[in-house]
Amino acid sequence: MAKPFRFGLQMGGVSSAQSWRAEARKAEDLGYSTMFLPDHFVDQQLAPLPAIAAAAAVTSTLRVGTLVLDNDYKHPAVVAKEAATIDLLTDGRVELGMGAGWMKADYEALGLPYDRPGVRIDRFEEAIRVLKGSWADGPFSFSGEHYTITEYDGAPQPVQRPHPPLLIGGGGKRVLSVAAREADIVGVNPNLGAGVMDPGMVHNTLAEATRAKIGWVREAAGDRFDNLELQVRCFLAAVTDDRVGLAEAMAPGFGISPQDALDSAIALVGTVEEIVDLCHQRREEYGFSYVVLGGAEMEAFAPVVERLTGK
Repeated sequence: MAKPFRFGLQMGGVSSAQSWRAEARKAEDLGYSTMFLPDHFVDQQLAPLPAIAAAAAVTSTLRVGTLVLDNDYKHPAVVAKEAATIDLLTDGRVELGMGAGWMKADYEALGLPYDRPGVRIDRFEEAIRVLKGSWADGPFSFSGEHYTITEYDGAPQPVQRPHPPLLIGGGGKRVLSVAAREADIVGVNPNLGAGVMDPGMVHNTLAEATRAKIGWVREAAGDRFDNLELQVRCFLAAVTDDRVGLAEAMAPGFGISPQDALDSAIALVGTVEEIVDLCHQRREEYGFSYVVLGGAEMEAFAPVVERLTGK
């Protein structure tokens, strides 16, 4: 059975506390489910965890989350404690998005070692064990290659049990398989293994690649697949009366055809009616029910949110 639609916003930076509060209230008023922040240092953005706590403080139903925290920037037990604290103080409105880390420029700016993907993913898998152990009842211990925990009894406990919804995003087979086994929400993303966002990543979002990714998730999830919520972040989103014209203008820069551009999983372009139809088609084909847009598209997509949320 298809999951009902809901919509999130991935926000960027703002210039003042007043504007951040206003954005959060507007997102809630327009019916968005969740306000997310990414986790980067070379981009001009707010620190995600304090920012989502501030957004939740001025709203009452808006969920808040991270899309996604880089596991290498903080010890997972620290992340678990901070997320549980926000979950407690928001009466259970947190969605914790986690990833193995990908943006090379962040690592270089901070002088962090940029380990090969296999090492980062190994460390990430251990981190998930630490997160879940920190949120569980009673003390737990863990001994791995990257983390060692000794009789740690995490506090505070989150309101949402057994823990806040865990969102794991990825574009490669291994991370998506981890997400399928461990997450509540699976973000199906471009493959960013190169460490940068470049025009070539769009090829990894076309229909054939997206079908392959859903197959990896289904295979790894097994019996739990039907309980997963599948999420997609639409990087190219526009309400327009001329979707073909927009695609013809943009597609050559990515080395793809206009039709391939429109069919990309990360593109959501057209009139409100066309976008509503696209959302239904992609939920039927891929299972995408959780659609995340950029903050700049908040108002333009409000009619789509109103039409589809909860249906």
